[in-house]
Amino acid sequence: MKIKRLIIFFLVLLQISGFGQSIDDSFSQKKMKKDLAVFKEIRQKVNSGLYKYRTKEQIDSTYNWAEEKINSLSTYRDFFNLIAKLTDYEGSLHNETNMPHKRWQKVRKEENGYFPLPVKCIQDKWIINYADGPIPLGTELVEINDTPIAELVAKLDMYYTTDGNNLSGKKLGVSTHFARYYRLAFGLQDSFRIRLKRKGQKASEEVVLKSVSYAKYYERFNQRHSRPFDQINYAKLDDDQKYSFKRIDSVSGLLSIHSFGMGNESTKEHKAYAKFLDSIFTSIQSNQLKNLIVDVRYNGGGDDPNDLITYSYLSQREFQENKQAWIAFKKIPLIRYYNINIPKFIRPLVVGKYNRKLQEIFPLEKNGKYFQDSNSKDHTIRYPSDKAFNGKVYLLIGPAVASAGSLFAAMLAGNENTTVIGEESAGGYYGHNGHTSMEYKLPESKLVTQFSIVNLTQDVAERPNQIDARGIIPDIEVEQSYQDFLSNQDTQLNFTLDLIRKE
Repeated sequence: MKIKRLIIFFLVLLQISGFGQSIDDSFSQKKMKKDLAVFKEIRQKVNSGLYKYRTKEQIDSTYNWAEEKINSLSTYRDFFNLIAKLTDYEGSLHNETNMPHKRWQKVRKEENGYFPLPVKCIQDKWIINYADGPIPLGTELVEINDTPIAELVAKLDMYYTTDGNNLSGKKLGVSTHFARYYRLAFGLQDSFRIRLKRKGQKASEEVVLKSVSYAKYYERFNQRHSRPFDQINYAKLDDDQKYSFKRIDSVSGLLSIHSFGMGNESTKEHKAYAKFLDSIFTSIQSNQLKNLIVDVRYNGGGDDPNDLITYSYLSQREFQENKQAWIAFKKIPLIRYYNINIPKFIRPLVVGKYNRKLQEIFPLEKNGKYFQDSNSKDHTIRYPSDKAFNGKVYLLIGPAVASAGSLFAAMLAGNENTTVIGEESAGGYYGHNGHTSMEYKLPESKLVTQFSIVNLTQDVAERPNQIDARGIIPDIEVEQSYQDFLSNQDTQLNFTLDLIRKE
């Protein structure tokens, strides 16, 4: 009986100690080196996007740097930051590395140490985005704890992944999670010495603010000044909020598509969306509209074929979902590290059906890569609808546009009758890694790394202003102005309406 009680005592003690793990606890370099080797092997054997935007020499050099860097690291947070940097460097918005749940529980309960106010990037300046705090709304941040704001943001943006060399999407991520990212990069802070410029003043001044809890920062973020304007970036949209159409005047209309998350061909939501598109473009055709604004600024992706059927109403050409798609393996490698709640010894039996499915989808082997063939649904030739709009299209894009949203926007941007307005998308123009997501868990740190395994080349046209390894580049770059930020006005939409009137 005593032995049984002793065992129970130690089990409870173990649970308590596990639950109390801090990300600032020490973590041995031996464990770091083991997990880094596993992480590298996973990327090399599983991730088809490893060399999409970086050369083999660049990747090898980065891992050499990481192996050397470990010699100066000592904490769990140090190692997480190292793996986060490697995750981001590859350049895929579907890449993500997270700490185990218990670690994050501990972080979310921290009572102090966090930057106290929401911020937002407006025309390359980071400003206070909170009306009821000790620093006035719209005040520009110059330095925090002796680090210039541009240098600071460059250290924080690795936590928010984007395609290729895109930076605009990273600004959106940093604006959202500024306090959390600061904590991850620099640790908990008792206070923040801030150099700032007040509105209308040229000289800077210094103030010191006490830190707040994790919960208090996000409470204030949810009360941010810009919430009425930008909440759509964060809201869980109901079916009737994902898309809409309205007439602007006798010759112009506005089609807003905030998500393609409507399921596939079999779902009621997809069928309702297909019916909506047919009805809207029937009306556009019968009313002979000449101008159509297509607003996808908040579209972070969703399901096929919603993006493709939408494009069929806006295209004058034959098209397919992608020109090429491939994965890096025939059978899922390293399944002992695969993040699935199945004992390791029976995993080969369970993953067998997934291997067979992947082999059906990617049957062609070329130089160690496995490609889709002409039978793939992704390579089905699609045709414009007989109701396809052939007037002038004004495509509104922004930093939140990603995945299926950026695939659609890239195809539309390549049309000769389209003018692209706004800010660069987070999703790539010529291609991306997407479709099938996989997760692996590192054995010592229990960090979970996630990435999409299908390397896609999109069916898009060459554009004279398009930069390789970047998101969709606007024909006319328009950001929200400072004054419109203060009044929560839509600079980009108003600019487009004025442009249509002038033309």
